Amino acid sequence: MSTDDIRTDAPLVHAQTVVFDEPLALELGGELPEVRCCFETWGTLNADASNAILVCHAISGDSHAARHDPEDLPGWWDGLIGPGLPIDTDRFFVVCPNVLGGCRGSTGPGDVPAGASQPYGADFPRITIGDMVEAQRRLAEHLGIRKWRAIVGGSLGGHQALQWVSRYPDAAQTCVAIATSPRLTSQALGFDVIARNAIQTDPHFADGQYYGRDKRPDTGLAIARMLGHITYLSVAAMEAKFDPDRHDPRRIASQMASQFEQRFSVGSYLAHQGQKFTTRFDANSYVTLSLAMDLFDLGGTRLKLMETFDECTCDFLLVGFSSDWLFPPSQSREIVNALTALDKRVTYAEITTDAGHDAFLIDRDMATYGPLVRERLSMPSDSPESTPVHLTLAEESILDLIEPGNSVLDLGCGQGELLAAIAIRDGRASGRLMGVEVAQENILATAVRGIDVIDYDLNAGLPAFIDDQFDVVVLNATLQAVENVVELLDEMLRVGKRAIISFPNFAYRRLRDDYVVRGRSPRAPGEFDYAWHNTPNRRFPTIADVHDLLHDMGVTIDREIYWDMIDSKNVAIEGDPNLNADTAVLEIHR
Repeated sequence: MSTDDIRTDAPLVHAQTVVFDEPLALELGGELPEVRCCFETWGTLNADASNAILVCHAISGDSHAARHDPEDLPGWWDGLIGPGLPIDTDRFFVVCPNVLGGCRGSTGPGDVPAGASQPYGADFPRITIGDMVEAQRRLAEHLGIRKWRAIVGGSLGGHQALQWVSRYPDAAQTCVAIATSPRLTSQALGFDVIARNAIQTDPHFADGQYYGRDKRPDTGLAIARMLGHITYLSVAAMEAKFDPDRHDPRRIASQMASQFEQRFSVGSYLAHQGQKFTTRFDANSYVTLSLAMDLFDLGGTRLKLMETFDECTCDFLLVGFSSDWLFPPSQSREIVNALTALDKRVTYAEITTDAGHDAFLIDRDMATYGPLVRERLSMPSDSPESTPVHLTLAEESILDLIEPGNSVLDLGCGQGELLAAIAIRDGRASGRLMGVEVAQENILATAVRGIDVIDYDLNAGLPAFIDDQFDVVVLNATLQAVENVVELLDEMLRVGKRAIISFPNFAYRRLRDDYVVRGRSPRAPGEFDYAWHNTPNRRFPTIADVHDLLHDMGVTIDREIYWDMIDSKNVAIEGDPNLNADTAVLEIHR
């Protein structure tokens, strides 16, 4: 099933319309003498208009983001918006406008300009994402909304969200950008060029003035949508969907579909989706919106992106999808890296899925990233103070080494318990706290605690962070699992004024006995409790080994704490820790 299957050309019965008589000056020149904005709302705006959330749609979307009642038609984000859902309409006033240039109620190419006898058609002026945002800003003013609680969008909707906060730095408390990018890749832009060519070379395009004619450029628009569908899916998703019956065309009710090749199952499916799209979308709008998306460019370098977001006062949540090759996760990370270098509050998760770009609209994947959205929209009073914090002895030692008010970066932060303990201990005096993780369940657990966390592979170093950005950088029980030990230690001491590392000591006496007495690979409770064939440990450091390495690197050890948590039941070790301690905690600097 495609996410397009639930969308129809049925009237938007809950849509509202407002007309702005003041001309809209366009970024690329010219103006629109008046602008009509079609929008839908859910929930109730509170007295001080502080609970409003703007939802921005993707290229083929519209204002109908969610059902308004059980009898309503499905919305394209029903899994995210509604009573008790991540964007909770019992709490928030949600607004979703149809974009400028669209064909579902807002001013677009199908409108007849004042004094004219025919619609704009292909003469509709070239617009940008910035122009769309300006129309939405007028809508906010009309609704009495001075600052959005959040601006949320996926794909082209994510572009709008990012444009909003970069252009109006104080416009929102939170920016949620899902499956999006600072600009399109050249490959993605190339697909759009082909799609527009398919539309504009259709013999029925009639220079964009096909309105009122018997024939419209439905073939070109269908081909454009067929091409789009391919880019929204991943290789794995297409294999799963079409490989079982690849040589058997599927029965398609549409008569139009017969003009397209039907030999393969994928062909009949694409023909159906393309034809269905022509019943609800205008070809000129597709050209207008795709070109606006192609022109969008917040910056192609980290420096440019830092300039773009420098004045933003909001916090950010970015979500990417592992199999999305249209808006690849690497593009989300470009934004995250810039925000991190600016020391902005940001959480980033890369969701593992085979659904491709369409993942942001699929219920299964919404259920994965939805809790992250819910957390970003939570109120301070919602903080899960009842969520227990259980620290290991090593973590308690690390906590004691961190001074109140220090800014802390925790690499491999797990479920964020150490950072949560710091926040609880220091309260309002807590410095900047941030985690780095790769396990999705840990990222979610950390984010739900209200702690910023980014999905990042430590084996790539720490290029997202700038020199001396944190007072302390922590690497707890992870040293033995990383590939690039020396490089990561160097990076920690570049990013942090001090570093704290903890690691299991593989020279611990019980492990020595395994080798020497029993002739077996070492194994003991805790970090050692793996067989030789399934251990996640890449390295097997001893305290003596780490001391030697730090000496060779010119690193000073300031404080050392050693524990025997196995045989001596949580006893601090002073004599010969290389033999008697199973865990080491070292505070270091350069």
